[in-house]
Amino acid sequence: MKLYLHAFDLPLAHAFTITHESRTVQPTLIAELCDPDGKAGYGEATTTTYYGVYRDDLIKRLEGIRQIIEETPLTTPEQYWEDLRPHLHDMPFAQCMIDQAANDLWARRLGQRLGQLWRPPIGRALPPTSYTIGMADIPTMIAKMQERPWPIYKIKLGTDHDLDIVRALREHTQAVFRVDANTAWTAEQTVALAPALRELGVEFIEQPLKPADREGQAYVYAHCALPVIADESCHAEADVARCAGLFHGVNIKLMKCGGLTPARRMIAEANRLGLKTMVGCMTESSVGISAIAQLTPWLDYVDMDGALLLAKDPAKGVVIDTAGQAHYPDAPGTGVTLTGF
Repeated sequence: MKLYLHAFDLPLAHAFTITHESRTVQPTLIAELCDPDGKAGYGEATTTTYYGVYRDDLIKRLEGIRQIIEETPLTTPEQYWEDLRPHLHDMPFAQCMIDQAANDLWARRLGQRLGQLWRPPIGRALPPTSYTIGMADIPTMIAKMQERPWPIYKIKLGTDHDLDIVRALREHTQAVFRVDANTAWTAEQTVALAPALRELGVEFIEQPLKPADREGQAYVYAHCALPVIADESCHAEADVARCAGLFHGVNIKLMKCGGLTPARRMIAEANRLGLKTMVGCMTESSVGISAIAQLTPWLDYVDMDGALLLAKDPAKGVVIDTAGQAHYPDAPGTGVTLTGF
């Protein structure tokens, strides 16, 4: 195989603000793994200062092990992930993009869509994706929502007037709400807000507390009027078991855990422990979103709106309709085509 790296600065349609940061451009890196016969698989890793991930560091690491990446046999994506693990265990974003590309290429070699090769459950409806409304002043948040009518909104919170925000948004839609505090609340605040949020049609709360506050999270789990989903508390495979008894579900991010291969194991572990499952995104292009979409038959919730938040997308792949449902290209692998800007 040959490895090619493609760097893009993804322009966002609107400034995207959460409690950790605000941005109008999302740097990303796309890996392309190519066979001699021209078949290619694609994977993606965006960068984030919050997690200390920078594109130059990703490129440096991957260039440093280029020969290993190119010469390691791709017999199965799972074995390929294990073979590269010693070289990428401390850089899951990099392993994620290579793992996505390996899964894509493997399925293209077999001439089938990736998710179909995993034998999805029969008759289970695919969960629609939420659409994220980033933090802003209330009129701007309302305008963002009205610009994109959607069945489920994920609302970023973490202000001193969060309840006012949700009340104001509710006046303009009957959509399901999910709220994400991105660790900005206290346990007492979460429990106090939950009954009013439930009355306003909020389905669940995502990561209200800082990950280290396990005592506070235990209090929330025991007293909260709404289910609570882990995000910052669930990075890697070992974290799933740690979330049992503290959260009602886990939000798995492919870049944080190292790709599709560990994410599938995390979903299985969550199911075994009775936890709800969700996969979220990191404002990827259609490359990363098309990889996430392969997992939807196994999920309770999904947040894969990253490409919808972009002003321009350097790839084509899975298309999401106005009902939040994914439509898969009639193509093998994840169905991605890299087009550039």
